Amino acid sequence: MGKTLVIQPVSRIEGHAKITIQLDDDGNVADTRVNVIELRGFEQFCVGKPVEEMPRITTRICGVCPWSHHLASAKTTDAVFGVKPAPAGEKLRRLCNAIAYMEEHILHFYILAGPDFILGPDAEYPVRNVIGILNAVPEVARRVVRVRHMCATMLEMIAGKSIHPAAAVPGGFSRQLQEEERQALLPMAAEALELAKFTIAFAKENIFPKYLDVVKTVGTITSGFLGTVTDDGALDLYDGHGRFMYADGSTEEFNYDDYADYIGEHVEPWTYLKFPYAKKRGDFALEDNAPSLYRVNSLARINVCDYIPSPLAQKELETFRASFGRPAQLTLLYHWARLIELLHNAELAVELLNDPEITSRDVRVSVTPRAARGIGVVEAPRGTLIHDYTTDDDGLLTHVNLVVATCQNNSAINLSVRQAAQTLIKNGEYDQGTLNTVEMAIRAYDPCLSCATHRMDGRLPVKLDIVGPDGALIKSITN
Repeated sequence: MGKTLVIQPVSRIEGHAKITIQLDDDGNVADTRVNVIELRGFEQFCVGKPVEEMPRITTRICGVCPWSHHLASAKTTDAVFGVKPAPAGEKLRRLCNAIAYMEEHILHFYILAGPDFILGPDAEYPVRNVIGILNAVPEVARRVVRVRHMCATMLEMIAGKSIHPAAAVPGGFSRQLQEEERQALLPMAAEALELAKFTIAFAKENIFPKYLDVVKTVGTITSGFLGTVTDDGALDLYDGHGRFMYADGSTEEFNYDDYADYIGEHVEPWTYLKFPYAKKRGDFALEDNAPSLYRVNSLARINVCDYIPSPLAQKELETFRASFGRPAQLTLLYHWARLIELLHNAELAVELLNDPEITSRDVRVSVTPRAARGIGVVEAPRGTLIHDYTTDDDGLLTHVNLVVATCQNNSAINLSVRQAAQTLIKNGEYDQGTLNTVEMAIRAYDPCLSCATHRMDGRLPVKLDIVGPDGALIKSITN
C-alpha cells in the first residue's frame, strides 16, 4: 500500500510550512506538495488607511525583511503622490537597502542554509543548526555574528531602528545623515566588505566544490527568470524595469506599471500562497519547464542582468557564468548567487558612504493627497516585490495588491521539492538525512512565508482531514 510522509515543520526558513510526500505501492514518490498554512490579511485591512501610513504599516508584514516592504511601499507612495524623491533621500534609501541585504544574506548563508553545507545534510538534527555552526567553525561564527550585529547598528544610526523602520517617507527620507555619523559608518562598511570577500572565497574553496554533485542533482528544474535591470542592463536592486529571461535565453522587458499585463496569479485550494506565472507565455501549469514558469531571487537576478555595476561582484559574476552558463538553472546555485549579491551590496554601501551628497540636508520633497494609483517595486532579498495602491481624493486607500517574491517562487519551490523527493526516495527507503536534503530544495529559495501568505478575500481555503485510529483517512471536508 502507498504511504504518506510528512515533513513538519520545514526547518530553518522564515514562516511555517510542511511537505507532504505521497509514496506509491512500490515506495517511490508519486507526488509532493508544499503546504503553507499561515495567513495574514494586510491587503484587506490596509484599505481605508491614509496612503502615507503604508511605509510604516507594511514593515509589520515581516520582521526578517521589513526593509524590502518599507522601501517598496515608500516608492509606491511616491508614485501615488506623483513625486520624485530628493536625490539624497533616494541615496539614503539605497544605502539602507544595501545594508539590509548584507544582514539578510549573511543570515541565510551562515545560519539557515549553512548547517546543510558546513555540517553536512546527513548530520544529526540536534547539531544541524546555528549551535552546530558555532561549534564547528567558532572563529568564523564570531565574525559573522559581529558583522551582522554591526549591520543592524548601521541601520539604527541611519534610520533610527533596524526592524520595522519608519525613515523612508513619501518624497524621500525623514532625516539627514550627519557627517560624524558617516565617518562612524565608513569603517563598519569596510569590515562588512571584508567579510563578504572572505565568505565567497571560503564557499568557493570549502563548500561549493565539495557539494557540486548535490548541486547538480537536488531540486533541479528548468524555468524562466525575472529580475530588475537598468536601461543598460545593469543589476539594480532598488529601481529599474522588469526583464524576463526564458529558458532558451530570450528576454522580454516591461515597465512595472504594466506588471498586470505580464504576471498572472493562480490559486490552488491546498495552500495559502498564490501562484504567479508569466501570462504572455501561456496559462498556469505546475510543470517543470512550463512556458509560463519563472523564478525570482538571487539566481534570477544574476541571470537576467547583463552586468553588475561593482568591480568585485562583476568579476565573481564572470567566474560564475564561465562555470554554469546563462541562464544557470541549478536550484542550489541560489546560494552562490547570494554571495555574489552580498559582495555587491558591501561594495555599494562603501560607495554610497563616500558620496558627498549622502549628507545633504535636501532629503525629501513635499507631497499633496490626490486620487491616483501608484506601483512601486524593489528587489527584495527573496526576489521581485511589487506594491500596488489606489487612493481616493483624500489620499485614503481604496485598493491594495502585493505581489510578493516568495509567491512568485511558489511553483518552482513545489517542483524543486518534487524533483528532490523523486530523486532521493526509492523503494520506500529514506532516513532523516534524505528528508533534510529534500528540505534543502526549499531553503535554496530562502522563502519568507510570512510575507507570502498575505491575502484574505473573505474565504479561507481550508481542508480538514478526519483520520481514524489506524491512520486511515475517513473523510475530507473543504469549504
